[in-house]
Amino acid sequence: MPNRPAVLPALLGLLLIGSLLAGCAAPSPTHPSEPVTPTAADTSTPEPVAALARDLVVLSIEENGYAHLFLNIPGEVELTRITAGDWNDITPAVSPDGSRIAFASNRGGFYDLYLLDLQSGGIQRLTETEQFDSSPTWSPDLAWIAYTTYADGSLEVALYSLADPEQGQILLTENAASDHSPAWAPNGRQIVFVSDRSGDSEIWLADLDINDDTRFRNLSNSPQSAETHPAWDAQGKRLVWASDSLDLGYSGIYVWEVDQPSRPAQWIGDGDWPAWNAQGNQVIALLDGPNQQYLTAYTLDGRLLLAPFSLPGRARGLIWPNLSLPEPLPDSFTQAAAVTPAGMWSPVLTPVSPIPNQRWYMVDLPGVQAPYPQLHDLVDEAFTALRERAIQATGWDALGSLENAFVPITTSLDPGYNEDWLYTGRAFAINSLMINAGWMAVVREQIGTETYWRLYLRAQRQDGSLGEPIQNPPWDLNARYELDPRSYEAGGRYAPVPSGYWVDVTSLAQAYGWQRLPALPNWQNYFAGARFTEFAMPSGLDWYAAMLELYPAEVLATPTRVLPPTATPSRTPVPTSTPGPSRTPRPTGSPTNTRTPRPPTVTPTPSNTPPPSVTPPTVVPTFE
Repeated sequence: MPNRPAVLPALLGLLLIGSLLAGCAAPSPTHPSEPVTPTAADTSTPEPVAALARDLVVLSIEENGYAHLFLNIPGEVELTRITAGDWNDITPAVSPDGSRIAFASNRGGFYDLYLLDLQSGGIQRLTETEQFDSSPTWSPDLAWIAYTTYADGSLEVALYSLADPEQGQILLTENAASDHSPAWAPNGRQIVFVSDRSGDSEIWLADLDINDDTRFRNLSNSPQSAETHPAWDAQGKRLVWASDSLDLGYSGIYVWEVDQPSRPAQWIGDGDWPAWNAQGNQVIALLDGPNQQYLTAYTLDGRLLLAPFSLPGRARGLIWPNLSLPEPLPDSFTQAAAVTPAGMWSPVLTPVSPIPNQRWYMVDLPGVQAPYPQLHDLVDEAFTALRERAIQATGWDALGSLENAFVPITTSLDPGYNEDWLYTGRAFAINSLMINAGWMAVVREQIGTETYWRLYLRAQRQDGSLGEPIQNPPWDLNARYELDPRSYEAGGRYAPVPSGYWVDVTSLAQAYGWQRLPALPNWQNYFAGARFTEFAMPSGLDWYAAMLELYPAEVLATPTRVLPPTATPSRTPVPTSTPGPSRTPRPTGSPTNTRTPRPPTVTPTPSNTPPPSVTPPTVVPTFE
């Protein structure tokens, strides 16, 4: 890392204690009868404890199925890991003085809040409960942290006093909706957060100077879109968030002006999880691909500042603060940076006799129920490793029963699946019936013109030790059958956020190399076209090249397909008035085996025609 000036503090002063909770008479109230808020004793930004040096990107990125904290200066310093371990460190937030990072981690078995000291590398635990705590945000006076917590079956926004930790958790929201991802305004008197209390995810503002439900106000107010990840600029003049639009609007990054509250937020570019730089004139964001995320940056007029570059895994948090780090870096940072993640799996080829034209074998999947429980010899170990990890993450064998694995070329799938990856042996489909049983949920993600899905499986243990609560509303695919024209045309609608703890199996599958596939273009009016349970491992091949690993080209040129029965029978032709067959003469009563025709009875025999020689004589007139 390049040299940077750093002024180490002689001693960190006591945290400001002037902010007390109004109306809080009893200690540690969990559910106060009236909303309580910090008082506005001191909202000025304190002097930093270290000389500010550079804008550093701080990210939480998943690798090998676990999320860790990274530092980065785009174009100058590569991604540098600063935490490591078999746990998740997510949603970082830098303190206003630049000295510490608050983040959430399940390193203790449950998701709690922690503080990372940037000068020493030391980590301090803040909360210690079995419920899910995440997404911290600092008050400008360093006295409070607002964060997301799971309480009474839903996500809520809570407050934690750094000045007086004995007060315990204080809920800012108490609503059956999903309230999460708070961001504390620089003026100290407002907190924005995400909530689906209006039916879909919107950006809501809580005024801390009001002590009833009128304190909450919907800022985004955009039906048929889902807003996430709000963030204030340093001056508190602007608010930025991400929007996933399901109608004709643009998905991407939107900026809202505080001084013009009635003016709609302005779109500046594509992306998700936006974050401001320290000056408040640039925004960094994530670009979502189907199975890859990229980092980019914009000016407020939408000019691209940073050419998108790919991240090694899914991001679980992003900020862009102005920081100074000590030289040399703390030992915990250098040790984490030196960690080399182990491989998730490696192919083990099945010893078999030579195959003509070097084609590959299909390998049985032990203990898996499917019409054809087999996969390609190069990917079966990846599936087995993912299955074991899914059992560890969810507590049950969700991949032990599949809707499909390998499908032979002589077997027909649903219409539109003629060139599906299931035919290649490099794909599998999870049993979709679990969505009706309440053990599966899907979140719709619109990427460009294509629809993708994020698949969640319900954790068996619901005590907080497995999985996380779902934050964004899932998509109800069955709503199209409820006789609502709008839901029918949209292919469903947003559903309420389900309670409980869930595992993001899409993210877990991507860690093992499995990619999700897009829905078919007609999925809105064709349920099977949603294709929300299928994962494939192309390994750089297109479908035809993957099929050539199993079949000779001649088979692919003229495949024999079994056509599905048509729903509408063909028209039966009306019979014509064709004459019936002529009468067949009956045999006579001759004792011999020779069948002789009867003599004509209607038409007389002409005079010059001799009588039949085989039949008995008959009376014939004599001519003299």
